[in-house]
Amino acid sequence: MKEPYVNILVENEIGYIEFFHPEHNSLPGKLLSQLAQTITEAGNNEAIKVLVLKSAGDRTFCAGASFKELIAINDQATGKLFFSGFANVINAMRKCPKFIIGRVQGKTVGGGVGLASATDYCMATKYAAIKLSELNVGIGPFVVGPAVERKLGVSAMSQIAIDANTFYPADWAKEKGLFTQVFDSVEALDEAVKALAENLCKYNPEAMKEMKTMFWKGTENWDALLAERAAISGRLVLSTFTKETLKRFK
Repeated sequence: MKEPYVNILVENEIGYIEFFHPEHNSLPGKLLSQLAQTITEAGNNEAIKVLVLKSAGDRTFCAGASFKELIAINDQATGKLFFSGFANVINAMRKCPKFIIGRVQGKTVGGGVGLASATDYCMATKYAAIKLSELNVGIGPFVVGPAVERKLGVSAMSQIAIDANTFYPADWAKEKGLFTQVFDSVEALDEAVKALAENLCKYNPEAMKEMKTMFWKGTENWDALLAERAAISGRLVLSTFTKETLKRFK
């Protein structure tokens, strides 16, 4: 079994950031920290003009937070730290001065939907169903909520957050604005991602930087907002309801 990793491959001025975890590309705290750092460093790398965020394998883009770490939380400080992992990645993506293209090849759950939502342009395969499952364990998509709401709107975000047992198909996510295009195969997705990234490299980096700032206007308070949301989740994860529910996953 492969070891978890985050790595970056720079090719033709494109930075391909890839993450992997053997448990359906779930993201424990260590990987989230590495991912946030890699995105920040790539944003400051003058050899890179465009970023692509992807995961390994062809079945699951991201299964969200690590349940092993979630189950082990026993105090609010640890809980806030745990949920701040996704907050840090989303904020790194938000502040990155370069466009980030999302490449979503398969199902994505919880925090994974947040990552897809925080990309600037996201493409997927028809297998990339999405689900916000947090309410199932007594929490809620508090940390990723602002990013998901920004892309899908309040109505669609609240629909999938409340209907926490249902996978919504890729075409639904495209209709709501999360995905720009949906492809029949991973091969077709990769071709389209590569073509878009290479084309963007021909444009003025300063113009793209200014456009990104414009697109993210109104999110300047997210450092504080997502920290507050992480604290809410850190408190709820200690509730009797959530602790009893998590016992089923042991």
